[in-house]
Amino acid sequence: MRLFCVICLLFNLMLPAQAAVMLIYHHVADDTPRVSSVSADELRQHLQYLKDNHFQVIGLDVLIDQLQTGKAIADNAVVLTFDDSFANNYTTAHPILMEFGYPYTIFISPGSIDNRVGPVLSWEQVRKMAADGVLVANHAMNHEHMTKREPGETAAQWRVRIQQNILDAERRIKEETGQNHQWLAYPYGEFNNELEALVAELGFIGIGQQSGAIGPATRLTRIPRYPAAGQYADLANLAQKLRTLAFNITDYLAADQQITANPPTLRLKLEVADFLPSQLRCYAGTETLEPKWLDEQTFEVTASKPVNRGRSRYNCTAPSLSKRGYFYWYSQQWLN
Repeated sequence: MRLFCVICLLFNLMLPAQAAVMLIYHHVADDTPRVSSVSADELRQHLQYLKDNHFQVIGLDVLIDQLQTGKAIADNAVVLTFDDSFANNYTTAHPILMEFGYPYTIFISPGSIDNRVGPVLSWEQVRKMAADGVLVANHAMNHEHMTKREPGETAAQWRVRIQQNILDAERRIKEETGQNHQWLAYPYGEFNNELEALVAELGFIGIGQQSGAIGPATRLTRIPRYPAAGQYADLANLAQKLRTLAFNITDYLAADQQITANPPTLRLKLEVADFLPSQLRCYAGTETLEPKWLDEQTFEVTASKPVNRGRSRYNCTAPSLSKRGYFYWYSQQWLN
């Protein structure tokens, strides 16, 4: 096991860890599914907590610029996002956010708005939000499971179809709002190596729904976000997530969401300077997974039982040595 480097620790103590947290909301209402909802009062409580505790709420455009250019990430930075084009984002959430003066981003599916699928925003509402400074970005054309192939579809055909989907959605957003950020929030947070590669080739940023903080080494095709709705709307729960850091991952050796073996193995290479390897813990549901260190910077974990069909996760954490009360956090979503 790697011996702890005192010099590295002293150096880290002089520099605040650079990390941002991005929150994801869906519905803001009392009459929608609780799992994807916060009430107006809960949203207001979250924003008041950010204000009272001096978090720096920044726009997603600011964070992306920092990540792409290597600029320092503001300490205790928070980014606010909303997914799925719901009308209550305009009728309920927007006035509250404007009251606080906080920037935020909505990820919309233009096809759902064009075809009026569900209780979604109208383009008029989207344009009004954009005029108020809201950033409008891509959530696929119709909120598809983007990694799934259609019956009989080849890998090449899938790639052509998904590329057109992404570009068509981006075009509609630009037509209606004039905005063209080239940020894609994966529907359901689902992506795999092939989709990440396509997103990168198109020059897009890819944003997931797996939990975790964001740091200088975060891969720009799998930026994490913390859910802030349902059971995660509790302020005590949220407060801890806001004080997390991003592991400095240098190689995602075995971290494709699309599993090929069950139970899947997660294998990562990362810098071990601000936490003790012996304190790294991973979890698959209620099971604690003991990491196996393959060398000084590489570990792997495998659950004892197969993961369920659909989406599941491993979560890995370790306490920071340089920032008291902060934890490093990484979440790996699996698609079965």
